[in-house]
Amino acid sequence: MPKQTIPYPPLDTPAVLIDMDKLEANIKEIAQATTEARVKLRPHVKIHQCPEIAKMQIEAGACGIEVGLIDQAEVMAEAGINDIIVAHPFYGERKFEKAKKLVARPGLKLAIVVDMVEQAEGLSQIGQAVGKKIPVHMKIDTGAKRYGVLPGAPTLELARKLSKLPGIELVGIYGHESSGQTVPTAEGVTKVALKVGTILCEMACLLRGEGFNIKDVATGASPTVFAACRWIKEGVLKEITEIHPGQRFIGDITYSYSYGCTRDRCALTLLTTVVSTSHPTHVIVDAGFKALGGESIIGRRDTPGFFWNDLPSFGPIKGRDDLWLGRVAAESGWLYYKENAKKLTLGERLEIIPNSASLAFNIHDKAYGVRNGVIEREFSITGRGRGT
Repeated sequence: MPKQTIPYPPLDTPAVLIDMDKLEANIKEIAQATTEARVKLRPHVKIHQCPEIAKMQIEAGACGIEVGLIDQAEVMAEAGINDIIVAHPFYGERKFEKAKKLVARPGLKLAIVVDMVEQAEGLSQIGQAVGKKIPVHMKIDTGAKRYGVLPGAPTLELARKLSKLPGIELVGIYGHESSGQTVPTAEGVTKVALKVGTILCEMACLLRGEGFNIKDVATGASPTVFAACRWIKEGVLKEITEIHPGQRFIGDITYSYSYGCTRDRCALTLLTTVVSTSHPTHVIVDAGFKALGGESIIGRRDTPGFFWNDLPSFGPIKGRDDLWLGRVAAESGWLYYKENAKKLTLGERLEIIPNSASLAFNIHDKAYGVRNGVIEREFSITGRGRGT
C-alpha cells in the first residue's frame, strides 16, 4: 500500500500499529542470544498469529515455529511454513481430523505435544492411517501447573506407554516457564530458568538412560529466554536443544510486570480517536473491549501504582503519563485527566500500549507496520479466531 502518515484514512477506526524498528530489534536480539548459545530458536507465534511476522522470525534464524492450537498450525502451513510444533495438547474428533490433513501434507514437518496417553492414541490412529510416524513431544509440568506430566516416575511411565503405540514416535520433551513462576527481577528469572531447565535436563537424561531416543529438549519462555541462553552458553543446561519464547518479540504491559519485556520495547500499540470531550474530567475514545481486549491485569493489584483513583489501567497512553485509561465498555474507553493534565481535543489521535498484545491481535484482521510515523506495510492476522 502507499505510505501514509498515521492520521490519514483509512485508519479512522481503532487499529493495531506495530513499530517496525522495535519489532526488528526484538527479533534480532533474541536470534543473536540463541545463536551465541548454540541452541535452536523456535518462536511461539500464538501472540501475533501472523505468518508474515513468523517468516521475519525464520529469516532472522529461527528453525521453525510453535503454535498453540492445531488450527493455527493449519494457517501457518497454508502460508508455506514447513516446520511447526503444536504446543498445546488437544483432543477431539474435529481436531484430530485437522491433524490428519496436516500430517499428510507433503513437505510439512509437524510435531505435536501431548501430556496424556489418550491424546497420543488419537495421533497413533492418524499415523497408521497415513502411513507415517508422527513426532511427539511429551509436555513436562515444571511448576506452571497447567499442561504437563509430573517429573520423575510419572514421566517415565507415560514415555513407556507412548513407546507402545504404533504410528507415533516420542522424539522430545517440552517445558514452559509460566510468568507466574517468576519474580520480576533479573535474579528471579535467572533462578526460574535454571530450575526449569534443570528439570528438563534431568528428565532427558532419565529417559535416555531407559533407552528412549530423546532428540529435542525445549524450554525458555519470554521472561526467561535470555537467562536460559546464558545457562546454556555456560554449559550448565547441556541437554537443552530449543528455546521457544513468544511474547518477548512483541511485548505488552502484562509481560512488563513479569520481566518478560520492558515498556520501551513494546512494539504494538492501538491507535484510537477522541470521540467526545463533553466532560471536564475525562474524554471518551473509540477503543473498548472490542478493539483492545479489556485486560485489567487485576492479578497485579498489589503492585504500587496499580490504581489511580481506585481505577485499574487498561493500558498506558504512549507519551502521555498525564492520562489514565481507567474504564472500558464494548466500544468505548474512558480516558481520565490526571492532575495538571493537558486537555485533549475532539478527533485527537492517541496510541494505547495494550495490557495484552495477544488479545489486541486476536480482535483485528490487520496490523499496520509503522516506521518514523509512516505506514510501511500491512500485516494480515490470518490466524485470529482460529481454534477459539
